[in-house]
Amino acid sequence: MVINGFQKLTLLDYPGRVACTIFTAGCNMRCPFCHNASLVTHIDSDNTFSTEEILDYLKKRQGILEGVCITGGEPLLQPDIKEFITEIKNLGYSVKLDTNGTFPEKLKELVNEGLVDYVAMDIKNSKSKYKETAGINNLDLSKIEESVDFLINGNIDFEFRTTIVNEFHTVEDIQDIVVWIRGAHKYFLQNFVDSGDLIGECLTPATLDTLKEMREKATEIVPDVQIRGVS
Repeated sequence: MVINGFQKLTLLDYPGRVACTIFTAGCNMRCPFCHNASLVTHIDSDNTFSTEEILDYLKKRQGILEGVCITGGEPLLQPDIKEFITEIKNLGYSVKLDTNGTFPEKLKELVNEGLVDYVAMDIKNSKSKYKETAGINNLDLSKIEESVDFLINGNIDFEFRTTIVNEFHTVEDIQDIVVWIRGAHKYFLQNFVDSGDLIGECLTPATLDTLKEMREKATEIVPDVQIRGVS
């Protein structure tokens, strides 16, 4: 495991649970609006956390923390992710996995073996604009479609989410997305926030009115649509 970030306490990242968040390094996408560019394009090999360090912390917090969020980057790039999650589960923690959906076989394996309790999958954009939004010209969209289908038709608790960027997303895009993810119960519109650590430049958030219109259109198909990132 290459872990480049560790938040020891979060009340937001894992719905309904007091948790910590682990940030893995490396990603197979190059979304211009990615707010964790330091985990994608210029990984700091001198600023890492060992699995032993993480597990020792979790042992000390048993009975205090309830869950562990694993995000990135793209966590399923890590070759030993299964072994790492197994150790976390053996300590009695629930595990939330964030993923871009490009590794459906790994996702299925972890879920089917009971190693993951909650999945948050990013839907970058409508299918017609996916490659542009993900920053990858040769992106295999069929892998992402496979992950979407698996989650919708499975038994795992999950959410889909889209980071809304003024330069990339329209109301029509959101309408196309919810048609694609029909059958999902939870969909989050996350307004873009400039973290100062981006891959792209000159990007802006959507207006509140636009987000509300997106939500209104989305709820015609997905029952629970919520907006994040707006105070």
